[in-house]
Amino acid sequence: MKTRIIVSAVLLPIFFAVLFIFPPIILTCVISIICAIAAYEFLHAFKIINRSIIIYTIFAAALTPIAVFLSFAVQDTAGIQSSRLILISLLFSIFFVLICFLMIHAVLGIKSKNPEKQLKFRQIPISLAAGVLIPYMLSALVALKSLPYGHILVLLPIIAAFVTDSGAYFVGVFLGKTKPFPTISPNKTVEGYVGGVITGTIGMLIYGIILSYTTYLIIIFPALILYGIVGAIITELGDLTFSFIKRKCGIKDYGRLIPGHGGALDRFDSMIFCAPVIYLLYLALPAII
Repeated sequence: MKTRIIVSAVLLPIFFAVLFIFPPIILTCVISIICAIAAYEFLHAFKIINRSIIIYTIFAAALTPIAVFLSFAVQDTAGIQSSRLILISLLFSIFFVLICFLMIHAVLGIKSKNPEKQLKFRQIPISLAAGVLIPYMLSALVALKSLPYGHILVLLPIIAAFVTDSGAYFVGVFLGKTKPFPTISPNKTVEGYVGGVITGTIGMLIYGIILSYTTYLIIIFPALILYGIVGAIITELGDLTFSFIKRKCGIKDYGRLIPGHGGALDRFDSMIFCAPVIYLLYLALPAII
């Protein structure tokens, strides 16, 4: 617990500076590194140790946030339609190249008759999830940062995820009794989930109040409340999903990247679900204008 707090106190200001102060390209590089590490952790959890598959997947994961960033960079000069086409093209290119590498690897593996080099069918969806799907979802942070007032918008999923996680943790520790999923996540409680939704929503409201007093932006509080509620629910769903994967894979943590927090997936598991949902909510119902 002490290590967890100390590491958070050191890393949070740095992460906040990357999100709020530095230009989108810096955040893109950080997310690209996180996605690459998360891809390795995901493959390692499923005991995929073949070096070629790991390299292909990590490479695709690192490229995906860059593809999202490039699509928004083009938007400034060529319009929204062009940016969407470029984004789709880049992502499908990454997807296609990864599939090609996996298929070539499968053929070579069969030819060599080496069990370690042979590609099993289950490794294909796992590699695609690690190399494209998870990085694309996490790249919603890059998309938010690239929008007008992006330095403000990108904090929406951060607040929703981190405040919800913290609220669920502390409420669960002090008040938690009912354990709805003891085999999947034995430390999670109903009281903690409810506390997470409440604290996540309150955190979003406080952020809106701060913005209303410190900026000239128009804050739509009913929409912001919706962000808080939906974001908190999705955050806890993401945490539960990746906890389920850990239990099925027989591991406690995805990695040891961050002392007291585990790996990149342990720290950003809820963000993978929360960031794209908040991004879609903002596009459908802007709360900050």
